[in-house]
Amino acid sequence: MRVTTDFWVSALLRRVFSAGGFAAIVKRGATEAGAVFVMSRNRLGETALYGPAPQTSYDSARPDERHFSSLNVGEDAAALEARLEKEKRFDPDIWVVEIEAGQTPVEDLISVTKL
Repeated sequence: MRVTTDFWVSALLRRVFSAGGFAAIVKRGATEAGAVFVMSRNRLGETALYGPAPQTSYDSARPDERHFSSLNVGEDAAALEARLEKEKRFDPDIWVVEIEAGQTPVEDLISVTKL
């Protein structure tokens, strides 16, 4: 059984904080099943955006795990904000979580699928 998006995001925030990073919910979406987008900033100001991976990326052995794919890396914050606005127009129920992972790589906090 897949956990609610609200519960999953809360767990992500705990993982980030326990790893010494910082996280905030920028946009709260549908509690039960909203899509999650993660914006990551490092201490040098570089940004990356991760969104839900295509369904073909999911592992049948672990069907309940959420997978992400890299959407934009290294672009300026304005380009990422524009991409998120486009996603919000398409689906107003999305979640946007911004993290500053600190010393921990983002790939250790979320499952990033290489496409």
